[in-house]
Amino acid sequence: MIEVTDLTKKYGNHTAVEHLSFRVEKGQIYGFLGPNGAGKSTTMNILTGYLAASSGTVTVDGKDILKEPEEAKKRIGYLPEVPPLYTDMTVEEYLRFVTQLKKVPAGERKKQMEEIMDRTGIRDMRKRLIKNLSKGYRQRVGLAQALVGYPEVIILDEPSVGLDPKQIIEMRDLIRSLGKDHTVILSSHILSEVSAVCDHVMIISRGRLAASGTPRELEERMRGKGELQLTVKGEEAPVRKALEGLEGISKAEFAPAGEKGCVKVLLSLAGEEDVREQVFYRLAEERLPIMSMNLNRRTLEDIFLELTGQDAGEEEPAGKTRRGRKPQKRGAEPGEASPGKAAGESAAQGTLPGKAAGESAARGTSPGESAGNPLPGESAAQGTLPEEPAGESSAAETGKEER
Repeated sequence: MIEVTDLTKKYGNHTAVEHLSFRVEKGQIYGFLGPNGAGKSTTMNILTGYLAASSGTVTVDGKDILKEPEEAKKRIGYLPEVPPLYTDMTVEEYLRFVTQLKKVPAGERKKQMEEIMDRTGIRDMRKRLIKNLSKGYRQRVGLAQALVGYPEVIILDEPSVGLDPKQIIEMRDLIRSLGKDHTVILSSHILSEVSAVCDHVMIISRGRLAASGTPRELEERMRGKGELQLTVKGEEAPVRKALEGLEGISKAEFAPAGEKGCVKVLLSLAGEEDVREQVFYRLAEERLPIMSMNLNRRTLEDIFLELTGQDAGEEEPAGKTRRGRKPQKRGAEPGEASPGKAAGESAAQGTLPGKAAGESAARGTSPGESAGNPLPGESAAQGTLPEEPAGESSAAETGKEER
């Protein structure tokens, strides 16, 4: 359905995406996983035709995104990280405008709107102003605009960002249901979210593809190594001698234990074999009592950090701290929309190098105008609908927010 070949995107001396190649098959949910700043949003913007690649090709159902943009974009629905909403419109007005923008035949607009509102769970909000909706409902409205026209491919960039736990579960259920009728590409830096809903996972790091496979395949890769922690009553020398030659152990480290007369042992495991029984019997033969034993397998977070090559100076996924590290504030990649900006923001604000400073992606235009002369059939999310004004929050409308 989508084929990406040797894709590269550079901004001056900075390379955001480097020789990236992958293939997306029809009728599956793909997870596009990586830390902040890895190049996910840049790749999403290239896939939707919003940004041009420095080199490489992207084809959608055989249509080149640059050579045949109108035909390719008809097959794509896009939900950016910040939904491109007209907040002074009601939900119904906004969706009607999007059906016109995407050139849905007049006789099909009402039926399609009703079906999409039912599917995304926003029918009861149809008469509400978008600015009075909660974050969760705004995400649903943004997803509804991506579904207008029933495109074959749905691309979702961080669809659950900012949602509460209940809303995240509802969004995941909705994405699973979309996978029955559409090919879905879900971009995220939250591993648990991707593994919960996706058939196939791609991990990107520093603009390159670090790993690709089903969640099960990546989990098998994760289980390959682990550590066995022991507290043994005895001196280090006899314990070391007793453990020498045991299969399945690649390295043994020793340290003083908190308990008097005990030694702490850390055994690095060489494979998937469980060596606990062997260790128990060997130490028992030497009359070295085991006071405690803990097996630590690598977690999904561990494999993610290994594949993305993160260290103490880099960002942690999902804003978490790990082993005393502090989460780093996300900085947008050059040319990539920052967290507070939608994909359709103007070049004058530094999101699209190479465009005239006065050119805007629908800021200041009336709802019926087509900003930037978009091609027929171009997605409403691809520069034709402005994002929510910065700083605007449903919390500002106390008592009006719908939850």
